[in-house]
Amino acid sequence: MPELPEVETVTNALRPHLVGRCITTVETHTAQLRTPVVVHQHPEICGATITAVRRRAKYILVELDRRLVILVHLGMTGSCRIVTAAAPSVDHEHIIVYLDDGMTWRYRDPRRFGMFELHPIGKEEVIPECLAAFGPEPLAAEFTAEYLRDVCRQRQKPIKNLVMDNACVVGVGNIYASEALYRARIHPGTPAARLSAARCDRLVTAVRQVLQDAIDAGGTTISDFQTVDGSEGKFSRHLDVYGRAGEPCHACSRDLRRVVMAGRSTFYCPACQRY
Repeated sequence: MPELPEVETVTNALRPHLVGRCITTVETHTAQLRTPVVVHQHPEICGATITAVRRRAKYILVELDRRLVILVHLGMTGSCRIVTAAAPSVDHEHIIVYLDDGMTWRYRDPRRFGMFELHPIGKEEVIPECLAAFGPEPLAAEFTAEYLRDVCRQRQKPIKNLVMDNACVVGVGNIYASEALYRARIHPGTPAARLSAARCDRLVTAVRQVLQDAIDAGGTTISDFQTVDGSEGKFSRHLDVYGRAGEPCHACSRDLRRVVMAGRSTFYCPACQRY
């Protein structure tokens, strides 16, 4: 599943192609993704100008000048591309947004777990109401060691599960939670309440570093992630623990281990990340 760095990569790639462009029409080729596809049934989208393309958590927000936002989630296998209107469609290309410069923004999703919705935004809001309850962005100033320590207090939930909870901090998915905990030398099963102020500080720093490193590398391609130009994320070459069970730790040479936590594969070093 594309995580925050992959969504940030796609958002940054879409922005120069979409901002300032006017939507002329929207064509859909499926009735259902994770939610029903009805964006083409809103006549107010035609003639709207795209004013901004941003990311919130793992969502892409394409803002329009009519107090509307197109909310996109890539799900497990979603991807976007920018091609001319004459370009042939490819398999599983479910939504085509035609632009006034003769180009199209196309959304593809073989497994149909993604979303492509139109939402209103109020005069004062910059995000749709459905995202209002999310926690802070991990790269924002609000995500501090003090904040994380407050969230962890009296919480027995394993720290890996907590940092993957959007109510705590958004966008830290399975790959990057494992990688950040390794860098911070914290066992993923540690109850959150046991984290000291010093370990919270290490973890916040590690989360920020691993996400920024992954963004700089264009994300991580494990199976089928591709950005707008079809290229793959290169951070997979720099993974310390994820997907490396049975291989030696880069720091101590002990064999890395895999466990399942909350239904997700979790990778760690038993020597460097003591419980």
